[in-house]
Amino acid sequence: MKKTVTCIECPVGCRLEAEIDASGTIKVLGNKCAKGYAYAVKELTSPERFQTSTVKAEGLEVKRVPVRTDSPVPKGRIKDVMDVLEKTVIVSSIEEGDIVAENVLGLGANIIATRSYKKPAPGSR
Repeated sequence: MKKTVTCIECPVGCRLEAEIDASGTIKVLGNKCAKGYAYAVKELTSPERFQTSTVKAEGLEVKRVPVRTDSPVPKGRIKDVMDVLEKTVIVSSIEEGDIVAENVLGLGANIIATRSYKKPAPGSR
């Protein structure tokens, strides 16, 4: 399997060519540092992404609260994480960094709020 990726580990942005041969040996070309090599191997064998989205809010000053994972999740599970987020509703005040969903799908990543929102004072709506 062969894959071309742009490394995002440092500002250089090396264009990498990564390949796994029949024996399982991984070859990476184009990296200017060890971080590039490790990034290409990860992208080739088990790519991960941080997930950002919003979840529904009820009784807050907004209708949706922006959230993200606090660690990357397997790229192939992003749709599953989105399905969980679609069903998640925040009903109380929340602070930036608060955990909205812990260890989502057993992947070891928490969903955290990226902004703070309060319940409006009674009669202020």
